[in-house]
Amino acid sequence: MSKSFDVCIRGDGVVGRVLALLLAKERLKVALVVPQLMAPADDIRADIREDIRAYALNSASKQLLESMRVWPDEAFATPVQTMQVWGDDGGQLDFNANTCGQDALTWIVDVPQLEAQVLQACSYQSLVETVDASQLAGITAPLTIICEGQKSSSRGGVNSGWTRKPYAQKAIAARLTSSLPHRGTARQWFSNGEVVALLPMGGALGSSLALVWSVSDERADQLEQQSREEFCVSLSTACHSGVGQLELLGERASWPLALSSVDHWVGPGWALAGDAAHTVHPLAGQGLNLGLGDAACLSQVLASREYWRGLGDEKLLRRYERARKADAAAVSAVTDGLHGLFSQAGPAWQWVRNWGMKGVSSSQPVKNWLMKRAAGMPP
Repeated sequence: MSKSFDVCIRGDGVVGRVLALLLAKERLKVALVVPQLMAPADDIRADIREDIRAYALNSASKQLLESMRVWPDEAFATPVQTMQVWGDDGGQLDFNANTCGQDALTWIVDVPQLEAQVLQACSYQSLVETVDASQLAGITAPLTIICEGQKSSSRGGVNSGWTRKPYAQKAIAARLTSSLPHRGTARQWFSNGEVVALLPMGGALGSSLALVWSVSDERADQLEQQSREEFCVSLSTACHSGVGQLELLGERASWPLALSSVDHWVGPGWALAGDAAHTVHPLAGQGLNLGLGDAACLSQVLASREYWRGLGDEKLLRRYERARKADAAAVSAVTDGLHGLFSQAGPAWQWVRNWGMKGVSSSQPVKNWLMKRAAGMPP
């Protein structure tokens, strides 16, 4: 026997669950399709404790999550007050939240805690029903939203091509602790085509760090085979010291990097959101911010529709596509351009890179514009 819903969301990651909560707030009945039915929230928290990922979330994302009361407490959402960026030939940029009147440049959020918060909120929302993927044939809804990530199996069933530009790089993620407190400072190094980011975690007074290290495929294989001690030595060398004595906590993880996008975001009765619609290089930390922006925009478009227009109306869904496609394309162009600029070898390219960094560093208005743009705020 079939069961009717207003919206069917395929994908139970942060973007899919946040979207489900936003639509339920508008009194829409949502089927949230998951690969398999999950255990209670307390058990889930234990299962994902070893997840080492961290998200850099901007002010717009923070406001959205706070409005739904799913923002993690201060021990798991560390504000970044300053950011230091180094080039490969003396170029340097320093950003400070105080100079543009922000509470923080960004927040580094523990992934397991955020997922647990959102999962628990969904479990209390009566209009969100979790459905096993094996039961999908019994679900009817005028609108299906695909949020399954870049490896989505459902995307192939809609009329939208998927363009992928591999970077021949992997991102290595890890958790570390330092002998020095981080003081709310995020650090990033661009050198020889690699990007190292050390992000503060554990609260404003902590000394824990989240690592995202983008390296070539060959280099990634070498780093992953190193012992913990050897890995920390390699990392300290890449960071040119100044980060204290580093100790690796737990295991390392890695994944291939690519720039990806769909040709069409929407069609009659369907829409794509999050990594199912776009992926970008992690060097700017904008991946989940884009996905949460998709969720906020799509829910607003559906909530403000004309009373006579159906949820799956393609003209209605085009409003969402127009609003979000341009933003995603802009972020993609910036991250892809930066990757291309810093991956070029040779003294001429070094001069161009560091000349640009020094130019931005000397212009406070330009720095303020960049900080507000990254925060998801109007410049």
